[in-house]
Amino acid sequence: MRKSLLYLFLIVIMVTIADVAYGQCAMCRATVESNVKTASGAGKGLNNGILYLMSIPYIIFSFIAFFWYKSSRSNAQKQEKIWSVLKRSLS
Repeated sequence: MRKSLLYLFLIVIMVTIADVAYGQCAMCRATVESNVKTASGAGKGLNNGILYLMSIPYIIFSFIAFFWYKSSRSNAQKQEKIWSVLKRSLS
């Protein structure tokens, strides 16, 4: 029951945030269009900012995945050592 309520809550949050995020795109487009007419470099800066913001979650996910992999690998090695000691003692 608790898990289903959590999923429902997360879905409601995602749906409500998606509408706000979509509204931001129109503001970005208006900024780029006005700056293209005046030939300022704001459009290029806006594109660089979008790429920067997009890369941060991937970097964070990469660090988490790396440390998770290292942790699981060291745990597997510890378990192998324990099993080998147990097999020797039982033999």
